[in-house]
Amino acid sequence: MKKIALLQLLTLLSLCVQAKDKIQQFTLKSPNGKLVTHIVATPEQEITYDIVYDGVTLMLPSHLGLNRVYEKMVTAQMPVVGTSTNTVDEMVSSPFTRQSSMRNHYNELTLKVKVSKNVLYVIFRAYDEGIAYRYQMVQPCRVKFEKVEYIFADDYNATFPYVTNYEENNHASQYSSSFENLYITDALSEMKTDQLCFLPLLVHGPHGVKICLTESTLTDYPGLYLKGMGDGGRLEGEHAPYPKTLEQGGHNNLQMIVKEREDYIAQVDKLSVLPWRIAMVAKNSAELAMNNMSYLLGEPCKVSDLSWIKPGKVAWDWWNNWNIAGVNFKSGINNDTYKYYIDFASKYGIEYVILDEGWAVNNKADLFQVVPEIDLPMLVRYANERNVGLILWAGYYAFDRDMEHVCQHYSQMGIKGFKIDFMDRDDQIVTNFYKRAASMCAKYHLLVDFHGAFKPAGLNRTYPNVLNFEGVAGLEQLKWAPSTWNQVQYDTEIPFIRQTSGPMDYTQGAMHNAAKGCYAPCWSEPMSQGTRCHQLGLYIVLESPLNMLCDAPSNYKKEPDYTRFVADIPTTWDETMVLQGEVGEYIVTARRKGDTWYVGGITNWTEREVVIDLRQLTGKACQVEIYRDGVNADRKGSDYCHEFTSNSQIKVTMKPGGGFVMRLQY
Repeated sequence: MKKIALLQLLTLLSLCVQAKDKIQQFTLKSPNGKLVTHIVATPEQEITYDIVYDGVTLMLPSHLGLNRVYEKMVTAQMPVVGTSTNTVDEMVSSPFTRQSSMRNHYNELTLKVKVSKNVLYVIFRAYDEGIAYRYQMVQPCRVKFEKVEYIFADDYNATFPYVTNYEENNHASQYSSSFENLYITDALSEMKTDQLCFLPLLVHGPHGVKICLTESTLTDYPGLYLKGMGDGGRLEGEHAPYPKTLEQGGHNNLQMIVKEREDYIAQVDKLSVLPWRIAMVAKNSAELAMNNMSYLLGEPCKVSDLSWIKPGKVAWDWWNNWNIAGVNFKSGINNDTYKYYIDFASKYGIEYVILDEGWAVNNKADLFQVVPEIDLPMLVRYANERNVGLILWAGYYAFDRDMEHVCQHYSQMGIKGFKIDFMDRDDQIVTNFYKRAASMCAKYHLLVDFHGAFKPAGLNRTYPNVLNFEGVAGLEQLKWAPSTWNQVQYDTEIPFIRQTSGPMDYTQGAMHNAAKGCYAPCWSEPMSQGTRCHQLGLYIVLESPLNMLCDAPSNYKKEPDYTRFVADIPTTWDETMVLQGEVGEYIVTARRKGDTWYVGGITNWTEREVVIDLRQLTGKACQVEIYRDGVNADRKGSDYCHEFTSNSQIKVTMKPGGGFVMRLQY
């Protein structure tokens, strides 16, 4: 970190105090000067800011603020009494993400706000990729309400997900959510005023410009929802109030159900920081898909030794319903079945096997009550002998009620991590749980996959043992979703929206693939929508450091070459480039691990031809291995072609719902 000289600063930040009417105006520019925010402190002791990109106003002056209680004093005033500035240009290590390091380059303005003896700071940062702000507290206080407002310059279209458990005449029902839903694209003015949207949310600006709204450093404060206001381009924020009374219940008694809420949203300690409010700005879809602001605005890493953190692939049991074939034992939640999964993982070099829900006694919320059909110490020994690690599924309340004992016990046994599920909330109690769970698991060298979770918000930078978050309507939906559910369309939206916040536990890898019109939900033998190569392309397009092979080992074994190719795809990368794409239509992504490049693409239900010039990746001739849609993949989704070439420019046709993957080797 370095301070910029005064003369340099004047070119980046202009300060004009108009004493006559006491309006304070500030201009903060991004390092390349293309992105600008004008921050105004008004005589009414309010603060507004706007966003201008390349000379075009995207967002009009929009208010921010906190209604806060200091002991007995209640105030929403934001009088600015001082300022400071800074610039940073550094490289941040990001070892378990889409690139080994990220450039963290921004200009910063801090406003000092003082009411009586109480002080807080409002910090703005301008990146080339977006604008962000947050509050830093000095004294403890209770936050009754946070004003979050986005007033866009026009009634732009937006692509957004509503919460799924909306109950009419029960607004608070929306605060309990699994954060999984398909996207809707509509004008901002058409967004419902009584139904909340969860983040990230995408606004389609003028001339192809994209504005993606999300947050980061969400570790001890409720998550942000947005809702339409019915008047053009205005969105307002909302937060879940702090829980007053909780009751054990929900799925298999593994959740805590909020029965009553307080009249405030958060209790904030002194010297606390609130989440960053992020507006990512990109000139096009492909550029947006490469935005790193959510990770960079997370708090710095708190784990000193990362050597034990091992990302990788996972052979998963639940999606395929333990439904293996060709064996002489009854498959299910038992030792023989898991030994079969372990043998499969060992044969193909798959790093982990997960024991999903069912290994612990149901409805007890007690992770020390193991079903009699499972001998965990034996399975750990069996897996270790075959160089495979075991990961355990855990319900939220079962894990939280005795967290350290659980982590210590299973770490000593040799378990490698936990998949923690069914939080289904993002009020302050639950966001604090994420931080505590990440820290405790790091203490005992355990990986974490947060399922039933809200979107990533920087925690994976602070605790890199947190490899995955769900917060996505992933492949599990196709065990029960109706035929009207459009998973293929959604797949071509999430790389540009949900994935801007971080990795996702999407769980691809289906071997039964339904062409358009052929899908039907099935719990026991589920299928994907789209082609086999669409599923394969998702391993490149989506980011998931702990990446599932969702189908049954007996299905993978029927196609050993294909399965070995899938198992060999890395889950973390040294370099990533989004080569082309458009939200909701298609995407082509290139990723490098060491000297090997992978290029993957997927399309929506529109057949599409793409041309890829490999010279921009390798700079020299190489051998290219390709998996692409077969000529009949539009009728039979599992049809694919496997071939090799040395051409440097390759034309690929993706069938409806299709995809492809290339591996480039010298």
